[in-house]
Amino acid sequence: MSPTREAALVARWREVLSCYSDLSCALERDLQERHGIGMSDFEVLDLLMSADHGKVRMQELGERVYLSQSALSRSVARLEKRDLVTRQMCDQDRRALFVRVTDEGRALHARACPTHRELLERRLGG
Repeated sequence: MSPTREAALVARWREVLSCYSDLSCALERDLQERHGIGMSDFEVLDLLMSADHGKVRMQELGERVYLSQSALSRSVARLEKRDLVTRQMCDQDRRALFVRVTDEGRALHARACPTHRELLERRLGG
């Protein structure tokens, strides 16, 4: 790789990191202040809301969200403590665990989603 190409790649990488940092801080602040939910917990709810019947296997959720396994477990525990999700064992496979959004979780998502999408539009749209 040429030094010019390498420098361009590194500069682009730093742009991506800067954009992510700026946007994630803004999302964290706005979602927390306006709806009492952090960005990571909102992302888990958002993924559940897009799933069939609002229910996803924990392993699949881990594959779809940017969190580590332990961070995802903590997020689900926080959401469960607030009655926003429930955890259920799979009847066919006792090793599998489902996470399902509750009515309270749906209501919070409905209130917080416009805040999330408006900020994405302001920062990333166009």
